[in-house]
Amino acid sequence: MCRNIRTLYNFDPPATNEEVHAASLQYVRKITGFNKPSKINEEAFNQAINEIANVTRNLLNTLETSAEPRNREVEAERARIRAAKRFGTN
Repeated sequence: MCRNIRTLYNFDPPATNEEVHAASLQYVRKITGFNKPSKINEEAFNQAINEIANVTRNLLNTLETSAEPRNREVEAERARIRAAKRFGTN
């Protein structure tokens, strides 16, 4: 479930609001064990996603680094290579 949570910091261009929301959704799903909450829990579930997204965005905007921003395509290719080594190629 949490495999969709990716590193969002220090990329050029910066993480989008959609990426932050997706990571927040995956986090809340993981800790609650719900893929989709019941109607009675839906409001609390969605509120948690929004609060975590806001805190995450604030964190990403506050962090500082002297490292060069990472390139999304290069990082994606590295992930594909790691996956091929781990799971084998077809």
